[in-house]
Amino acid sequence: MERKQLSHEEAVREVYRLTPQIREYDEFMYLGVKWLPYTMFFHHKNYQSEVISTDSLGFRNSTFRGEKVSVANMPKDHSVNLLVGGSTTLGTGATSDANTISSRLAKYTEEPWLNFSGRGYNATQEIILFLMHQHRFQRINNVVVFSGINTLTLEGLPDSLTSDHGRYYYSFEYNHYMDKYNDDLKQRSRTYASELDNRNKGLLSRLKSYIGNLVNQENIADKIITDNNTNTQERVQRAAFAVSNALYQWQQLIAPFNARLTFILQPMSYWTRDYLTPDEEDIFYAIDSCPNNFWRLFKNILDKEIHGLFTDAIRTSCVSRGIQFEDMNLLLRDSQKISNYLFVDRVHFNDEGYDEVANIIHNKVLV
Repeated sequence: MERKQLSHEEAVREVYRLTPQIREYDEFMYLGVKWLPYTMFFHHKNYQSEVISTDSLGFRNSTFRGEKVSVANMPKDHSVNLLVGGSTTLGTGATSDANTISSRLAKYTEEPWLNFSGRGYNATQEIILFLMHQHRFQRINNVVVFSGINTLTLEGLPDSLTSDHGRYYYSFEYNHYMDKYNDDLKQRSRTYASELDNRNKGLLSRLKSYIGNLVNQENIADKIITDNNTNTQERVQRAAFAVSNALYQWQQLIAPFNARLTFILQPMSYWTRDYLTPDEEDIFYAIDSCPNNFWRLFKNILDKEIHGLFTDAIRTSCVSRGIQFEDMNLLLRDSQKISNYLFVDRVHFNDEGYDEVANIIHNKVLV
């Protein structure tokens, strides 16, 4: 069936019509970035809505026995479990805090599960986040790293945006604004070297530069970035190494807690099954009619061949280090609910999808 071509505004309205909870996540994301050292950015603190809420540190709340639990509000009479990852672990697409994987795991296991996620984080940022909060924990039973896709996706950024430590969300924005800072440094009137290199250009020169910047100013939020010119094979290798190396670091960091470490490769709709349900087709069409840069980076990793290459590399590393490895793409294929409407986009679920993922983790992984 031929679909009507949607404008950007029409597509956004259609996404919100089909998945009204996504508007809440967009509002949450576009409050503006909360910049932090080391991890670079994180969620806003004490955010409250009917769909999503965060604690005083910015972590999303989970529910346990009818109460909210989080990194800032850990139960005092229980050991905790950590579910680590990016926006899928956060629960983007769930209609409430109670419908995320961590909350559903708490229901199934009757143990508190903390939502230890960072929306947009890669594997390196996930481990740094733990370093920043390691001192808060006394007893940890399980650390389940439900991750992988963000790292693979972000490694599709153009080579010009690479760094000594991989590629990351806001790579373009960071380089753009830091370069502006470097330009500002060169125009300072009072620097230690100003007399030596004639940096003091005077008021007129600085005014001309300022006016020139205004004339040429662009909204970098509208900059289109794709993975068209990224070598996909090298991208998979880089991402698999980053994930595997982070897991080795997790293994070392949680050793004093005697916690069980499990890595679960998070699912992607195109890797999990060969079709979309009618509801998913409608949503995906709307999303693809108004793609952001993150979705544009999926173009060259949708094939199942990429799934196999990425999975095999991480599994090999995990086996060599004695880390439990699971692939939720494969686990979901055996689910009785696999034919149901589960995905709200390529990597995020609706409530039923998140519940089924938690059910599988409980019954097939944590055994």
